[in-house]
Amino acid sequence: MEKAFEPRGIEQKWRAQWEQSGCYAPDGEGEPHTIVIPPPNVTGTLHMGHAFQHAIMDAITRHKRMQGRDALWLPGTDHAGIATQMVVERRLEAEGKSRHDLGREPFLQAIWDWKAQSGGTITEQIRRMGNSVDWSRERFTMDETCSRAVTEAFVRLYNNDLIYRGTRLVNWDPQLGTAISDLEVESAEEDGHLWHFRYPLADGSGHLTVATTRPETMLGDTAVAVHPEDERFAHLVGKQVMLPLAERPIPIVADDFVESEFGSGCVKITPAHDFNDYALGLRHDLPQINILTPDARISDAAPAAYVGLDRFEARDRVVADMEALGLLERIDKHKLMVPRGDRTGAVVEPFLTEQWFVRAKPLADRALAAVEDGRMRFVPGNWINTYRHWLENIQDWCISRQIWWGHRVPAWYTPDGQVLVGRDEQEARAAGGIDASVPLSRDEDVFDTWFSSALWPFSTLGWPETTTDLARHYPGDVLVTGFDIIFFWVARMAMMGLHFMDDVPFRDIYITGLVRDADGAKMSKSKGNVIDPLDLVEGIGADELVAKRTAGMMQPRKAKAIEKMTREAYPEGLQATGVDALRFTFCALASTGRDIRFDPKRAEGYRNFCNKIWNAARFVLMQCETEALPEQGQAVTLSAADRWIVSRLQRVETEVAQHFKDYRFDLIAQTLYHFVWHEYCDWYLELAKPALNGRDVAAQRGTRRTLLLVLEAILRLLHPIMPFITEEIWQRIGPLAGKAGDSIMRQPYPEAQPEKIDPEAEGDIEWLQGFIVGIRNIRGEMNLAPALALPVYLRDAAAGDVERVRRMQASITTLARVEPPLFLEASEEAPQAATALLGDMKLLVPMKGLIDTEAELARLDKRVAKAEKELAGLDQRLANPDFAKAPEHVVQGARDRAEQLREDLAALREQRERVAAIA
Repeated sequence: MEKAFEPRGIEQKWRAQWEQSGCYAPDGEGEPHTIVIPPPNVTGTLHMGHAFQHAIMDAITRHKRMQGRDALWLPGTDHAGIATQMVVERRLEAEGKSRHDLGREPFLQAIWDWKAQSGGTITEQIRRMGNSVDWSRERFTMDETCSRAVTEAFVRLYNNDLIYRGTRLVNWDPQLGTAISDLEVESAEEDGHLWHFRYPLADGSGHLTVATTRPETMLGDTAVAVHPEDERFAHLVGKQVMLPLAERPIPIVADDFVESEFGSGCVKITPAHDFNDYALGLRHDLPQINILTPDARISDAAPAAYVGLDRFEARDRVVADMEALGLLERIDKHKLMVPRGDRTGAVVEPFLTEQWFVRAKPLADRALAAVEDGRMRFVPGNWINTYRHWLENIQDWCISRQIWWGHRVPAWYTPDGQVLVGRDEQEARAAGGIDASVPLSRDEDVFDTWFSSALWPFSTLGWPETTTDLARHYPGDVLVTGFDIIFFWVARMAMMGLHFMDDVPFRDIYITGLVRDADGAKMSKSKGNVIDPLDLVEGIGADELVAKRTAGMMQPRKAKAIEKMTREAYPEGLQATGVDALRFTFCALASTGRDIRFDPKRAEGYRNFCNKIWNAARFVLMQCETEALPEQGQAVTLSAADRWIVSRLQRVETEVAQHFKDYRFDLIAQTLYHFVWHEYCDWYLELAKPALNGRDVAAQRGTRRTLLLVLEAILRLLHPIMPFITEEIWQRIGPLAGKAGDSIMRQPYPEAQPEKIDPEAEGDIEWLQGFIVGIRNIRGEMNLAPALALPVYLRDAAAGDVERVRRMQASITTLARVEPPLFLEASEEAPQAATALLGDMKLLVPMKGLIDTEAELARLDKRVAKAEKELAGLDQRLANPDFAKAPEHVVQGARDRAEQLREDLAALREQRERVAAIA
């Protein structure tokens, strides 16, 4: 093995070999285990959320594969209708063209051409991370198999009266000219105004005052509403007001939706431009007047004076006209939530338009029952409440979009408006009894991307055909996804799976948290705090990182701020960690919380863990390459240390098995890290040296065998999380340990053997560790040289202590660097010494002649003075009211440092007292 662990070359080698060998594909043997990847957008690049979830899915898949399951992790990408169309439209804009210049079919061909050239970026990045997906089964939501499934699903749902075309209120992005989903709307608080208008009563007896944040919508008002128990307006219910500017009477209605305490207690109702008003309008059978065009201009349904104006221009005109009429009561500054399209930034309008809808309630009832009766379970379990709440309050689902890229709705229209649905035009004609002489026009809309994604667990396996894959791998075993798409994807997959396959799409739904930056802020390009996982894997310099984060920013001041923040956080850029260290970091952070704070320094720390494993393997190989496992008939003796590490291995294997069942990857990482670093590397490798260096050949054989077999088991335990380094080392260790096979991933995952648990050996080594740590603490506190062999006296030793000292003296003297311990009788006077406790037994190290007490006191006084000065400065800063206004993480950091200094000072003063007592 090379002296240093260099991950890049190892990763390139094994990634290529694994893919070429076909070992990612299920072999048809064993019980199947299936995961379908949440398909990332074909326009996208790998971000921290992807890398995090993929690390979890790969750990599950590799673990199941090693357990003998026929594991399939099926990859694919989503066509991302709006996002992809925007990418190609922007390319056309740079050439001075639009999609309308090309026409529909040439434009779609341009998108396919773009996908062929640039659309595979994210799949290549997934490959780079070593994810063991079966690339031979890769799917794309627009490929032939998935497209056939989308058409089939629509036709069947339509024929079952679960899809209809109707006019309802939807989220509308006027810049895109299409309906969008709630997930594509980002609402944020912005500064705005609240305009208070007077609506005259139709009988001339006064007026009602209403308040609005969108004055232009008053042109489409069809009522004013008050609370039915509001005595101020009870006598007016059933009467009318004259809608200003439009000069038409509208009724005053009573509805308990109105909050009497808000504003004047009167609310203007615009059913065609507000979701709450729409629902109220249905309850009171109010007209729906759409006063906007698809590009957010005033339509001809409004008074002529406003037709054609942009919505915000119309807003100013309405306010001015109301003021001129003396009907503007006042304008208040007002904070309000403004919905914007996540792709365009345009203000989204509730818009009344004709769309295709799924009747969601019948499908939702079955999906809800599937979690209530345990056929599907959420991990953590509390997420069932989010799922349940949405399904219990579900609305019909708008599945059509007014763009060109996507699955086109398989519907045709006759000249007189009859709707025909079929898998193709011929079937549609047959369904409607329309002969070939009647011209038909194809529906221009495409499906919402979430519609095709809802079919993903079975469309990827060949549905609607009855394929071998579908029969074997549906339903899946686990879905790994984020909490933010429980509504949009998880619930809809459950609805569609139960309807079309009569079974749930997966058994377990493991919900991950959201990866945030080290300070807990959401990662976003606008904040300049995004970390590219491949930058961590490969490493990136500070200048390049700054350039990457500020690329394309139009605001110089903001770019400067991001540069300053980046250089302060990462003055040397990001250190290369390699894939294994990054994956281990993700697993270590995979707690049950909602948010995950990611600090690159933690990944750098786990790079050190890789180095630790590498160096341990080199040590074992040096000991075992010439003489590995004992041959038949050779005498073998196991030391207490050998039996201890084997015993601890059984307990670790038991814990890891349970943590895998519970999806507690943080506990898997924690358990393995502690065992490998602290118990195997720090303790066992040292405890093994006395036997390896001794003259007892049988003991040497026993320790070599234990070194080898435990390390080989460690590699298999770690492999699902750290595949590259474990494969590289296993190729050398496995054959020496008697393992046959071309890859560690085809080896069995370790299972505990309870009969090898040895409480006596565990007790012995725990006692020995206590002895060694006690001596090391004394050495550190008294600033004694590590190589100095210290005299040690033992007082109050029990019979068991005496026996253990006798039996493990070689390990004690070697590892603690002490002379053979001497026992003091109760009547003997103890020397002036530094003391440590091991149970009731005292470890005494005489200090006379070992330290220069005057020099040690001076050293300690200097450290105390330095700590006191720093603490005084911190206390002064924390007491300053201005410092309290600093960012919370800065203030908390100062508090933590002050607390640490107080603890350090207490320890230094105590140590000084001990040294002074010796003097």
